[in-house]
Amino acid sequence: MSGGEGPQRFGARLAEAVTAHGPLCAGIDPHTPLLAAWGLTDDADGVERFGRIVVEALAEHVACVKPQAAFFERHGSRGVAALERVVADARAAGLLTIVDAKRGDIGSTMAGYADAFVGDSPLAGDAVTVSPYLGFGSLRPLLDLAAQHGRGVFVLALTSNPEGAAVQHAVGADGRPVARAVAEAAAAENAGATPYGDVGLVVGATVGSAVSDLGIDLAAVNGPLLAPGVGAQGGTAEDLRQVFGDARRLVLAASSREVLAAGPSTTALRDAARRSADALTAALAG
Repeated sequence: MSGGEGPQRFGARLAEAVTAHGPLCAGIDPHTPLLAAWGLTDDADGVERFGRIVVEALAEHVACVKPQAAFFERHGSRGVAALERVVADARAAGLLTIVDAKRGDIGSTMAGYADAFVGDSPLAGDAVTVSPYLGFGSLRPLLDLAAQHGRGVFVLALTSNPEGAAVQHAVGADGRPVARAVAEAAAAENAGATPYGDVGLVVGATVGSAVSDLGIDLAAVNGPLLAPGVGAQGGTAEDLRQVFGDARRLVLAASSREVLAAGPSTTALRDAARRSADALTAALAG
């Protein structure tokens, strides 16, 4: 997914944004209690207003934002339209977006998801999250279309939820743990890319020793490592150092609650994001 003519690669654009603003990816998670706390209605209008406030506040202040598609989709077609407008606002503001949709399927259905989230669709941000658990090869239609459009893909690898280990730690027929096989497949996609590739992994900030226990070389992935679970969800600076080790330069730490709790004031959101980004920069230094 490196080189060639066409749009600037996602990995290169993300690296520039992290250099400029720090390694924070701010979530856009308009769930019911947070909408109420912001004085917004729990409907399509409310989630759209929520998302657009976050974009207005954080454009030119964070590396990227990550709208959670589910909180928009629960309001049906008007909610999906609201997500499209939030993505459009971010694009207009020059703010990178990772649409957190976690799609995964096979064949023509996967090609349909590719059209929706990395093609010319108004739902397509700069990157999307996907699930590889129908086999990494099932992602091929989406990986190929993402490369054509200069978009990124974040593949679930090691998640923090306890149930995830039953699949991610399982050993395949080739003797490799599933999460390690996913990481090595992503590394193959990113081979030779600089400053790093366009295929990232989702690795929870609180997975503890799982990376080393499973023999995963995150530095070799040569792609961005999206790390949810930082801050209010329990992930600490020490967790980041333990989990990511010498791959810390690749980490893009996702934080939602810690930043969003400061809203709806755009000034307060901006200040919370800066504090979080500064703390993450310090935690990942060295």
